[in-house]
Order: sequence, then structure tokens, then C-alpha cells
Amino acid sequence: MGFLRSIVEHAVYKKGTTNSLLLIGVYVDDLIISGPDNKLIAQFKDQMKKVFSMSDLGLLSYYLGMEVKQEKDMITIYQRAYALKILESCNMAKCNPVDTPMEERMKLTIVVPGSELDVSRYRSVVGSLRYLVNTIPDIAYAVGVASNS
Repeated sequence: MGFLRSIVEHAVYKKGTTNSLLLIGVYVDDLIISGPDNKLIAQFKDQMKKVFSMSDLGLLSYYLGMEVKQEKDMITIYQRAYALKILESCNMAKCNPVDTPMEERMKLTIVVPGSELDVSRYRSVVGSLRYLVNTIPDIAYAVGVASNS
């Protein structure tokens, strides 16, 4: 169909220029179709439907754990449900919010010396937090410290 794969992100494809631009993001069997021309987007969808069995879910509202809110002049991406899921999994659903998630130069240690740390669980939680940094950059420092511990 004439698309070129991005040299920076291999799951993104581009076709056209400025006003006739189409960008396609691909993840397994999901596509995010974006561009300034709705007619061009509709034509692309029609072409795809001729080749593949596909359904059009309309405007993007949820993708890879990220919630998307689209308004006239603004798109907001957030991960509220994902963040709550992480808190619940760590028995912290009722924790108190703070402005600064971690003091500078803080060193992490095991709470009870001699207690056994579940390394797999720790890595899983830190990995989840690293993904959460996409929409909550305020926690990047704390997550970085936890990643290096």
C-alpha cells in the first residue's frame, strides 16, 4: 500500500506528507490509524477491510494499558486503572498520596534484616512502575532508584 516503516520505531508506518499523512501504529493485530485527513483514513480502512477481516472500534479510547481521552483540541493519555491495579497488588490501595514520591539520595533496604525478598515479585512491580512512568513522569526518579536496587 506504499507505507514506509519508521527507522526509529519498527512498529510505526508512514505514508504521504504533511496534509496527506497517514501514520499506522501496529501491535500484534491492533492498529492505531492517525492523520489529519479523515477521508484518507476512511479510504485506508476500506482498503484494509478488502484484504483482512477487521473491525473498526472508532476513536482510540484504550490501548496497551493506557486510557485515551480525545477532545476537540487535546488528547490526554493516562493510566489510572493500571496505577490502581499496581497499588492493589501491593496492598497499597488506601495509601496516602504525596507530592514527592521519594526523598533524594534515599537508599532502599529490606525492611526486616534477615527476611527473604521475593526477587521475582520485586522485579515485576518495578517493571510495572517503569511502564507507568510513560504517563506519570513524576515517579521516574523513584522508579529509577528502585530499578537499580
